Order: sequence, then C-alpha cells, then structure tokens
Amino acid sequence: MVRIGIFGASGRMGKAIMEVIGEVDGAVLSAAIERVDHPDIGKRLDGNVEILPSPDGTEEKTDVYVDFTNPEATVEHVEFCVRKKKPIVVGTTGLSESQMDALKKASESIPLLYAPNMSYGVNVLFEVVRILTNFLRDYDIEIIEAHHRFKKDSPSGTALRLGEIIAQTLGGSLDSLEVYRGRGVIGERKRGCIGFSVVRGGDIVGEHTVLFAGSGECLEIKHTALSRKAFASGAVKAALWIKDKPEGFYSMKDVLGI
Repeated sequence: MVRIGIFGASGRMGKAIMEVIGEVDGAVLSAAIERVDHPDIGKRLDGNVEILPSPDGTEEKTDVYVDFTNPEATVEHVEFCVRKKKPIVVGTTGLSESQMDALKKASESIPLLYAPNMSYGVNVLFEVVRILTNFLRDYDIEIIEAHHRFKKDSPSGTALRLGEIIAQTLGGSLDSLEVYRGRGVIGERKRGCIGFSVVRGGDIVGEHTVLFAGSGECLEIKHTALSRKAFASGAVKAALWIKDKPEGFYSMKDVLGI
C-alpha cells in the first residue's frame, strides 16, 4: 500500500486526486495539507485524515507527496521533502527558471517527478507533435490553449511544453522562437516562429490545439480534458511509480514508458 500525502488538498486538483486515490487499489490518503489560513484547516476527510496547515509530522505515515499548489509554496514543499528524504510528484505550473532550478537541484537528493500535465493523452500528444514537427518543418505552427477563468499562469505549462518540444525539434529554443499576438499592425508572420494564443473563460478544464498551417492545407491536432480526473489519475499513477525509485528528475514519459 502506497501512502500518499497531498499539498493543496482543498484545491480543484487536490480534491480530484483524493477522489482517485479512493478508487485505486494499492493507494491510500495519508495526509492532507493546506495553507495556514485556509477555511478547511481542521476538517476531517474520509479515513479520518485531518486537513493540516503544515506537513510536519506527516512524513512518518507518508510514502510519497503530491503537490498542486503555487510556485512559491511548491518550492517550500520540495525543500520539506528533501529534509525528510521523501519522493514528491509536482504538477504546479508557472514556475520561474530559478524555481525549476531549485526542483532540479532537489532531485539530486530525492526522487522528484515534474510534469506540467499528467494526463496520458497529453503525454501522447507531446510525442505526436514531435513527430509531426519533423515532417512539417516548413509549416507555420500555432499553439492555442483554453482554460477556466481562475487559471493564473499564461500560457499554460502544457502549452509551453508543447512549444519547447517544437522548438527543440526545429533545432532552436523556445525563447528565440515564441511569439504572442499583439494589437494593431503587427507585421507579417516571421518564418519559423511559434505562435501562442490563450483563452480564459468559464469552467473550461483544459484544451490544447497545435495547428500546422501550410500552403493550401492545415493539419490540426487537439486534446480536450473533459474532467480533472484525467490529470488526477496520472498524478496517482506517478505517485505509485516513484515510491521506490532512486533520486533523480523524472517525467510522465518515465511513468508511461513513452
């Protein structure tokens, strides 16, 4: 039995992960942590797990932690796991370069899995886009993503990962190739750049489209998340997978074997 602790237990993803844990053989919720001022602190969940304002002490009954919070909190939670020698699965997006460096440094001491999107379908999308980019190098490439109105980072971590894959396949870097649409006369599109468009509204769980536009034709591939359960299932699968792994920086490619 793998005992899983959740940072951000009362958030949208935290709740979805707890639901999935209850449906998976071999997994059990061992700890639920929220920020100190959250109104759910002290609330008891199924299995008599209390939502706590700190992870201190939970490491004695937890095998793996899962984090879906915010960049600043994530770095603190990773530091806690380093001190306690516990594996952690991180799905937080919007991390800065220095924050990502902190995660990579931590992975020298503990098993750490980071993925901007943990759904099986999206990780297959990553591989398909890599292949398509190789075949369609001369096409104009656009990434269009849509999420709910409460999402704070833009573009999404998944969209940026798609951009990184495309840029790497083209032999460049995302920093040098990415472009966002402006207002007014913005000039003709430059060859080889990667365009991003962002939609925020309602309760859209997540949509990612990659458009390859050529002369006289377009090829479009799209992933739509119908519920957060797709991400939660991947997070729990990652937690089960990483439990006994050695220290290192892992991704969902490692979990899924793709």
